[in-house]
Order: sequence, then structure tokens, then C-alpha cells
Amino acid sequence: MPNNNAESRSYGQGAQGEVAPAQYKKTGFWTKVRYNFDNSIAKPSAFVFYMFIALIILSVLVVIIKYALYAVPALLPAGTAALSDMSFETFWGQFATLTGRGTEATWADRIVGILNWSITITVAGSVTGFIVGAINRAFAAMRKGKSPIIDNGHTLILGWSNRVFPILKELAIANSNVRRPKVVIFSQHEREFMEDEIESRAEGLGKLKVITRTGDPTNPADLKRVNVSSAKSVIILDADEIGDATVVSTVLAVKSVNSNPGIKMIAELDDANTAEALVNATQGQVIAVRSHDVIARVTAQASRQPGLAAVALDLLDFDGDEIYFQQVPALDGKTYKDAVSSFNTASVIGVVGPDGKTALNPKPATKIKAGSKVIAIAEDDDKVVFTGITDKAAARKVVARKAITRKAEHLLVIGWSSMGRSVLTELASYLPKGSSVHIVAQSKFVAADELKNLKFGAVKVTHASVSGDIDELIAAASAKRYDEVIVLGYREAITESEADAQTMLTMLQMNQLFEQDGNGVEPTRLVAEILDSRKAELARVAAVDDLVVSDNLAALLIAQISENPALAPVFDDLFDADGAAINVKPIDHYVPLGKSISYGELVAIASAAHSESAIGYRVAAASRDDASTGVRLNPNKNDEFTPAAGDGLIVIGDVE
Repeated sequence: MPNNNAESRSYGQGAQGEVAPAQYKKTGFWTKVRYNFDNSIAKPSAFVFYMFIALIILSVLVVIIKYALYAVPALLPAGTAALSDMSFETFWGQFATLTGRGTEATWADRIVGILNWSITITVAGSVTGFIVGAINRAFAAMRKGKSPIIDNGHTLILGWSNRVFPILKELAIANSNVRRPKVVIFSQHEREFMEDEIESRAEGLGKLKVITRTGDPTNPADLKRVNVSSAKSVIILDADEIGDATVVSTVLAVKSVNSNPGIKMIAELDDANTAEALVNATQGQVIAVRSHDVIARVTAQASRQPGLAAVALDLLDFDGDEIYFQQVPALDGKTYKDAVSSFNTASVIGVVGPDGKTALNPKPATKIKAGSKVIAIAEDDDKVVFTGITDKAAARKVVARKAITRKAEHLLVIGWSSMGRSVLTELASYLPKGSSVHIVAQSKFVAADELKNLKFGAVKVTHASVSGDIDELIAAASAKRYDEVIVLGYREAITESEADAQTMLTMLQMNQLFEQDGNGVEPTRLVAEILDSRKAELARVAAVDDLVVSDNLAALLIAQISENPALAPVFDDLFDADGAAINVKPIDHYVPLGKSISYGELVAIASAAHSESAIGYRVAAASRDDASTGVRLNPNKNDEFTPAAGDGLIVIGDVE
């Protein structure tokens, strides 16, 4: 199309011609005034000059307004004397009033009056400024959090990480019945930063009082300010990714200022050797929590069977059911099989002997010695009530059924990090013979060499490096019929926020693929890891079967142990691959389907015929849309239950 306005057309540089010159625009008067004012106002002398001019202008305006008002008879009472004619004296009088001076009669007096006024406001301003500055410095010092702690019985948190927020929320729930619960956080962050973060990310703490102080947790001189010896427990957070050096230094600093040998330090550590050395060197005063392992173990548990993640979270948090220790003299000399059926509102899972050693799910014939405590899951400690020994299994014919035969499983892992190695190492011991794992990771986040030569027991491992294109991902997921898809975050390659966004996008893509192919008779399970708990609700929109929220898990465990250090060996045994483990087993492994049975009878059968401690059941019909919703943990022993196909009994026992 021809251009009818070629004269005004501008071209780009280079082959298309030169840019048309800019047209000069005349600057307006008020623009110049504003420009010069902005430039001059930065000078102190200019500010004083402008304020003096402003006083003069205001004096003139006030006089004009006064004379205008006196010109309106309705505003004046009868007999009011008229104002004299305007003169310089009129304006001077008003100016003198604004400056706080009198109406001097001579120019000499006026000049001296102005000098006196200038000196007065200068001295007064200097004194006021000094006082205000001193007050500001005092408040600034208080805001820095340098004052000592005089409270006692507080939970002391040393260091700072994202796990602070779920820890605070759990401690608030755990101490809801305490009169004045207190938590002191001591880290190198500014106090204002910590309090702003807590206010925005840990709302709803109820009556829990959170006190923040700023300093170096590895410096004994700084630690003296937080009253370590009077604390209920000390939590030491791993605030960085550079190893355990800071945590070790903090432990040593605490020991140097602590005069209370009974205080427990819950230290978050990465390296197993460092953790063992610290525990031994402090003679058990340090309880090591390896966050990486906790996350890996729960992810592996969630990957094994639907509903296991929900059970693990229920046991770890302070909502719902928790683990308690109770001494029951009526059980002295009785067997563990007797104990599991002796509490209507609690589920017995083990015993702590008189020597303090913990045994989860001991053999049914194990004798309970005097002075022992039962380990039980209950809604509260007052629910661990002995209701009498009953043999509910005797009413039914207990048949030890054949061991569950498990077929080889095939897993697809999308995304990779050091956590992937830990998860598959844990998971490999549970997978049946002939199982396989295919790992798919984006080449821009994970180098292909990192995926080579991976070995996890007898599990066959293959891998593929992709560009991130959706077609490549769909092709990898469609190449084989997988029993489960595990989506892991790219922890080391990108930020937490970016990793979670990538995870949620992958979840949406997988669900779209499942909908397109019908997802088979036995649906492919989708398990995902979310790094930031703030994204958990958003991630659930993607319809994941089980969600593992990483920063929450370690925080929950730390909070539990800080309130009750005796729980440490219980959780260690529950979440590792050796010894007792949480399982969800088919209900027809225990009783026939379709026939009503009390939960107490199921508990007795699990103990007598399978040497397991039952802690609940899972209803498949109630968990079609969400694996966690069908879980019923610690129901009353008198509750009636009609088993159906797909239902499972939640037990603690050996892995089959």
C-alpha cells in the first residue's frame, strides 16, 4: 500500500535510513520554576530561606483573611470596633505573632527580636534534635534485639530457616493448654526481618509468645543473652547448604555457656557420621535430626502404599492423634498381645522397658516387666486408659493367611536431585523382585552424567535426559505402563519457588495424560514433593494422590522431639527400612469381605495371627479422589466395620 505521508515517516537505523531528529519543545515557566526549586531544596540554606519566605506569605494571607472577615457584618457582634487601615505595622504585627515575638516599636528592637527568635529556635531545635536522636537510638537498639532474656522454661531456637514457621505453628498447638508458652528465636537476622516474616508466614499462633533476638549463635558471648540454662529445650536449625560446621559450632557454644546438664539439644544435621559423633560426644544430650533422611523416608513411605503419607503426618503433627508413653501396673507380667487389646481409645504400638530401651511391635508373647511403659497412639494422654484385658480374637476362628504376594512394580521418577538418591535408596528395600525405575530429568537442570551408573539394590534403573518439552515428557510417561509416578523438585539447580512451579506443571501434565488414556483398571498413582509448604494448597489443585511437603516434615519431627525427647527412637524405628514399619495391607488378608466386624477384633487378629500392631484402617471407597481422606487412625475398639474390596488395615510390623 502506498504511503501518503512519506514526509513524516521515521525509519530505523541502518539500511532503512536514519531516525528523524527530535522536535524541540519549549519549556514552560512553571516547569522551570519547579525544576529550579527541586534543585535548590537540597541545600540547607535554601530550605531556611524558603521557610522565611513562607512565613512572610502566610502573614500576608492571614491579614488579608482577617480584614475580609471583618468586612462581613453578620460575623461580628454589635459594637465591634473597625480595623485600622492596612499598613506595614499591620503585617509586621502578624509576622511577629507567627514567630512568637512581640510587636516591637523600633527597627532596632525588631532586628534584635528576629535575632533572638533565630537563636532561640536554633538552640531549641538542637536540644530537641539531640533528645529525639537519643530516643531513636534507644529504640533502634531495642529493635536490634540485643537485650538479654530473663524468661525461663522457654523453647530456644538457634538459627533461621523456612522450618521456623511450621515449628512455631506446631509448638503453638502443643502448648495450647500451657499458661504462658514462650519461644525465643536467636539468629543473625535483624529482629525486624524475623518478626515481619513470622507475622506473614506463621499467623494464628494463639497465646504462644515469640521473642526474637539478634546475634551469633556460634558465639558464647552472644549466647549468654538468651538464658540457655533455663530453656526447656534447644532447637538448632541447619540454616545453610554448606554442611554441618555451623551446627557443630553452635552445639559447642551452647555447651560452653549451659549449666544445665539435663537440657536436650535437637540439632538438625546432614551428615550421618557427624550426627553420630555429636550424639556420642555429648552422651546423648544432642538428639540428631537428619532432615534429608526424614523427607526421603516419608516420601518412600508415601510411594509404597496409598494413605501412608497421611498416617505419617498425623503421627508427626500435634493435631489429631499423637504418640504417648504410659505406665500401666495392671499389665505387669502380661504379654504384649494382652496389651494391644486393653485400651478402647488408644492403639498400643510398643513398649519401653524399665531400662529405657524402646521396642516397637515386639512379639505377641513378650512379657511386660514391672516399671515398663506402653507406647500408644491416642488423641490425648488422658485417652490412654486401661479398659481391661480381652481376647476378642477368640470369638472368631483366627486363620494365619498366606503371605501377600507382590508383583514387580515399575516407577517413573520425573525430576532429580540428591533427594532422589535418598528416596530410591529407601524405596529399593521395599520393592519386589523384578521392579524397575525410569528417571527423567531436564538436561538444563541435571547433567546427564549424574544419572549414569545409578544403582539401588536389585532394582533395574534406566534414565533419560530431556529438554523439558511437553511432548518428550508425555512420550517418556507413555512408553510403559507405570504403577506410580514420583515427581521430585530440582533442589540444587533452581530456587524453591521455581522448583515447585516446575513440579506443579508436571503434575498437571501427568493428570492430563492419565485422563486421555483412561489410566487403566488400576490407576497410576501420582506422588509429588513440594519444597515450600506455602505452595501445598496450590499443589493439591493438581489432584495429586499423595503430597510430600518437605520443609514441613523435618519441622514436625523437630517440634515433636523438642516437646518429648523420648519420641526420637520411636520415630527413628518407624521411618527407617529396618525393623518395624507402617504398612497398609489388604483387609482380606485378615478377615473375609462383606462381614461386619468390630475394630477391636481386627486388632486382636492382627496381633495373634500376624504379629502386628494395628493402628487403623483405610476405606478405599472414601479415598478415590484423595488417598489421605479414607484413612481412619486409632478408631474406638468397639466401632463396627464392614470390610470391602480395596480396603486396608494399617499396621506396624515387618514389610512384606
